[in-house]
Amino acid sequence: MKPMRFRLSLLILLSLSVAHAKEVRSGEDVLRAMHDRYAKSWYKNLTFTQKSTTYNGDKTIKVETWYEALELPAKLRIDIGPPKNGDGYLMVDGTLTILKEGKESGTRPLVNMLLVLGFDVYGQSPETTANVVKAEGYDLKKVHEDTWEGQAVYVVGAEKGDLKSKQFWVEKKRLLFVRLFEPTQADPNKFQEIRFEDYREMAGGWVAARVEVYADERKVFSEEYSDIQSNVKLDPGTFDPKQFNATHWEKP
Repeated sequence: MKPMRFRLSLLILLSLSVAHAKEVRSGEDVLRAMHDRYAKSWYKNLTFTQKSTTYNGDKTIKVETWYEALELPAKLRIDIGPPKNGDGYLMVDGTLTILKEGKESGTRPLVNMLLVLGFDVYGQSPETTANVVKAEGYDLKKVHEDTWEGQAVYVVGAEKGDLKSKQFWVEKKRLLFVRLFEPTQADPNKFQEIRFEDYREMAGGWVAARVEVYADERKVFSEEYSDIQSNVKLDPGTFDPKQFNATHWEKP
């Protein structure tokens, strides 16, 4: 190789290395990289049927069928059981609304981090996502590299070896969320681990067709998705609690 061409190649490699180094200095950089990779192609909404399995401490198992619709950013609807029953949840812009027989039975603030890191990050500005994540107690100044299921990952929110702090794991190659550690809702002193598994390509983005939840290293809940559809036509009232009982995307 001629000296001039060699120097140019070396400069290009050095500039790429510097750019890569900048991307992983903080959690904000990881979130920005995730957004930038897919912002122009990721789907705008998603619907699917979910097999929800609860693994009880007495070794009994409860299986339910849920129907879910999400819209980026920050909108998720869950119909529990037959849609005609009118039972379910709405998570919209940080507020959870509980529906019983089509009527509101309660509301409270709730940020669904799985929705934020698995979907919203690709459909809203990195700054917005970072603000949400920081407000939920994740330390975006802490980031290191590790491996998970044979793949290199970024770990945001904890030092290496620390599995007791709030943190999320992002696969480096595809920049997809794969793992989360956070306190359980029942007991803030206990941590749960949530895994996004079986990623499948979907309309310019990806969807994890299986989600597993562990507490004290025991599987306590799992989700399996089927009939996954993206960029579908959703009625404007899909995420309106006042129209919950009258608006359905699900098959009868």
